Amino acid sequence: MTKKRKRDDGGSSLLAANTDIGQHFLRNPEIVKGIVDRAKVCASDTVLEVGPGTGNLTVKLLEVAKKVVAVEMDRRMVREVQKRVEGDPRRHRLEVIQGDVLKTALPYFDVCVANLPYQISSAFLFKLLAHRPFFRSAVVMFQEEFAMRLSARPGDKLYCRLSVNTQLLAKIQQLIKVGRNNFRPPPKVDSRVVRIELRNPPPPINFVEWDGLIKLAFNRKNKLLHSIFTTKAVLLQLETSWKTYAALKQGNNCCEAPDIKGLVDGVLDNDRFKGQRPAKMDIEDFLALLAAFNQAGLHFT
Repeated sequence: MTKKRKRDDGGSSLLAANTDIGQHFLRNPEIVKGIVDRAKVCASDTVLEVGPGTGNLTVKLLEVAKKVVAVEMDRRMVREVQKRVEGDPRRHRLEVIQGDVLKTALPYFDVCVANLPYQISSAFLFKLLAHRPFFRSAVVMFQEEFAMRLSARPGDKLYCRLSVNTQLLAKIQQLIKVGRNNFRPPPKVDSRVVRIELRNPPPPINFVEWDGLIKLAFNRKNKLLHSIFTTKAVLLQLETSWKTYAALKQGNNCCEAPDIKGLVDGVLDNDRFKGQRPAKMDIEDFLALLAAFNQAGLHFT
């Protein structure tokens, strides 16, 4: 029989974390308080909490929010959080949804607070960035390197496709560094808490096409733009895309594709792009590059 032990998070027994699904319980009350404080929750707010675990953040959020909607995949943790608020006069403010947050339709919320499994960081981030209606902010714990990539600037070692795509859609602020020993069990890496605020309105571009451009650029981010966009594979992709767009506009009787390489050369001969490398380009540079390609009749879908 497993002995029950007093735990450090307010309950009567230690539940074993399921590290196979990325569970690491935040156990430092000062970090918990710091997250709640930086979330700046108002008394009229609905808070979406992702991954409540044993409920350390949940009970603190209930003290300041009008409502907390917690999404948790592990049935054990759902029961644990519900037990945790038994007898709490604020328990009516809590709604717990058992399910995979990536497959769950998110409810309306003003603020999101999340300490989630790191293997779903990217997928959850982009679900959050696409969420409508707009929310005020999200305060999310990520693995440290992932978090630093979100706010990396041109020329930084960590500047990448994730950096550009995230900063296109949101403002990112680094908040707290959280050492691995603040968790039970400790993960193999340190963590960071960041604030995410969506840009409202979002930039008026086709995000699928934008991401197609950015993906090509950052596959070889330290190469010259001309070297990247004049490879045979990229020129073939651009020709295929040109034919698709032409067919949609003109029907099946559209003319043959023009000199695609000549069009690319014409775009990249512009002084703004000549000699440029993706690793040193900012979002305005990439927006201008996409606009120039589109003006030349070239697309990335």
